[in-house]
Amino acid sequence: MDFLTLAAKRYSCKSYDSSRKVDDATLAKILEGGRLAPTAKNLQEQHIYVATSADALAKIDECTPCRYGAPTVLVVAFDKNNVYTYPGGKRESGIEDASIVATHLMLAAADLGVDSCWVNCFDPDKLHPLLSLPENEEILMLLDLGYAAEGAAPLPNHFSRKPLSDTVSDI
Repeated sequence: MDFLTLAAKRYSCKSYDSSRKVDDATLAKILEGGRLAPTAKNLQEQHIYVATSADALAKIDECTPCRYGAPTVLVVAFDKNNVYTYPGGKRESGIEDASIVATHLMLAAADLGVDSCWVNCFDPDKLHPLLSLPENEEILMLLDLGYAAEGAAPLPNHFSRKPLSDTVSDI
């Protein structure tokens, strides 16, 4: 499938068939998609944690109502001590680099027929110690992965997009 078709088809799944796991080979391909993502100065400061155990998923459930039964959750973090500081010193690359990696993970999953949901509805300061992550890492987001439950569908507004003329301008 071509990229624009893939991008249009993908949606945030909010109901998973929890009995249908993402197999190791498919998960490895998804993770490879994230590994290939570009980062500022190629620092590759991302760290992806794969949560599939009942214990890890229960810890995630303590921090968010948005797992939706997904059997796999990727916790996307970055090393805040290994980021590029942009000229002017007002911004660093960690959040955007981890976002690019997460987007690659999400689109790689879609390409492989795996549904996903980008989750920001959680308290990273609560989840971080529950998962015993290193102090130098900051959690950016969670990516639910799995296969949609029967009857799952995009939200009604999913296909509503502004025209390019509203979001793109020449300068």
